[in-house]
Amino acid sequence: MTGPGYLAVDSGGSGLRVAVGVPGRDPTARGETREPVRTGARGIDPAHLVEQLVPLARALAAEAGVGELGTAVVGAAGFATLGDGLRAELPGALARELGVRSVALAADAVTAYVGALGPRPGAVLAAGTGLIAVGTDLTGWRRADGWGHLLGDCGSGAWIGRAGLEAALRAHDGRAGGSRALLAGAEEQFGPVRGLPGRLYPRTDRAAVLASFAPRVAACAADDAVAAGILRAAARHMAESAAAVCPGTGEPEVAFTGGLFRMGDPLLVPLGEELARRLPHARQVPAEADPLHGAVRIADGLATGRLTLPGEPAMLCVIHVQGV
Repeated sequence: MTGPGYLAVDSGGSGLRVAVGVPGRDPTARGETREPVRTGARGIDPAHLVEQLVPLARALAAEAGVGELGTAVVGAAGFATLGDGLRAELPGALARELGVRSVALAADAVTAYVGALGPRPGAVLAAGTGLIAVGTDLTGWRRADGWGHLLGDCGSGAWIGRAGLEAALRAHDGRAGGSRALLAGAEEQFGPVRGLPGRLYPRTDRAAVLASFAPRVAACAADDAVAAGILRAAARHMAESAAAVCPGTGEPEVAFTGGLFRMGDPLLVPLGEELARRLPHARQVPAEADPLHGAVRIADGLATGRLTLPGEPAMLCVIHVQGV
């Protein structure tokens, strides 16, 4: 057996993704769960996370031949605003159950950043159903948007899908700004649009339903001016968020991560133009890896004493457990 090893966790809307390895090497064992961690009165439920994580972590440690897990990094969706329970309880629970002595708790935007750029100054746009921009000059973190589909997430999949459906309904009504192409796409996907409010508003997964229409908007953009305008507006919103968090001096890097960017050129071309206009001093680079790899990078730096990222309670906090 080798040891001590690290445990890296990416907790998101579809469950946990987990990796185990030893410092200085790529993970040798990976696994996942399919159940998202619950939230309650104290935010993200630490007991539910531990219930899912501990059996998987033990199995992966055995698979990797890791004698003990000295370091754990947990990147969690919602940690910035819902992380009080994790900060209070998770380090002690991981120490009791797995023998972990150093725990880093991070917002998923931070692990997305580190996965995309590593420990370098810059900004990362993380966009899927929602959207958040995170930046650092390596002395502190800045974030913009990430406020959810009712209050923000401007330019996200949910935002694009909602704008596309609004254009479809405008066409249905005969109002200005409507798109017959998007109306046809909406009725093909959802049925007659007269019934759309009744099908959409009662659902608890409204953001995901709205985002499911975003690919239709992208597919129409080449031939439909309204759809193309929606994507240009989304690109402006994204660039505004990136500009709000990107360091203003030096030569920072800007990267994109998340499923929304699989739309390709209909979104990426106007986004590149907007970023070049708003951040002429920054360099656009491809994302290197995903948020789980970001958690691995943080774990490796923490385990070897080479972690250079800034700590902030709501973004990235390191807790050393003395004994349980």
